[in-house]
Amino acid sequence: MENLQAYGNLVSRSYYDDTLNINEILNKIHCSDALSFLKRMPDNSMDLIITSPPYYQQRDYGCGGIGNEATEDEYINNLLPIFNECSRVVKTTGAIVFNLGDKYLNGNLSLIPYKFALKVLENKKVFLINQITWAKTNPTPRQEHRKLIQSTEPFFIFAKTKDYCFKLDEYLSHLDRKDKKVTSNFSKIGRKYFDTINQSNLTAEEKKNATRELEKVIEEVRLGKIESFRMKIRGIHKEAYGGMEGGRNNQIRRNGFTIIKITGNAMKKDLIESPVEITKGNKHTAVYPLYIIQELVKLLSNSDDVVLDPFCGSGTTCVAAKNLGRKYLGIEINPEYVSLSEERIKEADNYEEFFL
Repeated sequence: MENLQAYGNLVSRSYYDDTLNINEILNKIHCSDALSFLKRMPDNSMDLIITSPPYYQQRDYGCGGIGNEATEDEYINNLLPIFNECSRVVKTTGAIVFNLGDKYLNGNLSLIPYKFALKVLENKKVFLINQITWAKTNPTPRQEHRKLIQSTEPFFIFAKTKDYCFKLDEYLSHLDRKDKKVTSNFSKIGRKYFDTINQSNLTAEEKKNATRELEKVIEEVRLGKIESFRMKIRGIHKEAYGGMEGGRNNQIRRNGFTIIKITGNAMKKDLIESPVEITKGNKHTAVYPLYIIQELVKLLSNSDDVVLDPFCGSGTTCVAAKNLGRKYLGIEINPEYVSLSEERIKEADNYEEFFL
C-alpha cells in the first residue's frame, strides 16, 4: 500500500513544467515512473539506453502499473510511449536496448517481444540493428510434458541513425584472449596455395599477382598479425554466396583470386550464454545478468558516456556502467528497489569487468 501511495504522489507532481538539467541528475537513481521522468529530459542527451520493462503478467514488481494490464495489446501500447521518449532522448550516435520476456496465453506462445519490436518499427523513427539472444544455462525448471522449457530471451538493439557507436572489438573481448592458436611450422604455411596457383588457368600476370599477395599474407602470419588465412582462386574454388557474394566474388572475377584473413578472434555472434542472475540478498524478482549488460555497454558506448535505464529495478545496468567508467542514470518507481540499486552501486568498482 505504501508503494502505491508513493506512486500516486509521484505522478501527481508536475513533471512537465521544466526540462531537467542533465548534470544535476547524473549518477543517481531517481524514484519516479519512467514516462513522467523521461518527458522532462532534454532531446539527444543520452549515449545509451539499456532496460528491461516489467514482463507481462509474470511477476509482481510492486507499485502496480506496467506489466499488470488486462491484455497484451494494452501492455504493448503502454510501453510504446516510453520507447518513443527513449528514442527522443538518445543521441543520434546512441542505441536503445530493450529486453522483454514472452508468455503463454491460452496455450499459445504469444511472441510479445516480437510484437513489441514490430510496433516500434512501424513509426520508422528507429531501425533494428540486432536481436541478441540470451541463452540461459540454468532456466527455471517446469513440470511440462508437452512443451520444451523456455531458455532464451531477446535483447533488441535499436538505433536512430547509421552513426551509432559499435565497438565490435570490445564485445566479448575476453573470448579473444582464450585458446589462441600458435603456428609453429611456418615452412608449410600456404604451400598448397602456391601449387594451386601454378595448376590454375589464371593468366601469367594473374598468377604473378596471386603469388606476390600470397607471400605477403604468409608473412603476416609469421609476424603474428593474423592467425591464418584462406585463398580462393578462380576456376578452382566455389564462389561466395549470400552476404559475402558481392566483394569476394568481384575480386575473384577481376583479379583471379581473393584472400580471406583470419584474425583468430572469437566470432562475435548475436547469442550470449549466461545463467540467470542470483544475487545474494537481492529482493528484486527478476535480475538480468551483469555479464550480458556489461558486454552491451562495451559494445555500444565509449568511456565517460551516459547510460540510462528507465526501468532500473535492482540497478544492474547502472552497476555495469559504473564498473566500466561510464556515467549512469536510473529511473525506478519502487522506493525499495531504489534503495537496493543504490546499495549495489556503492559496492561497485570502476573499471571492473565480470566474467563467467
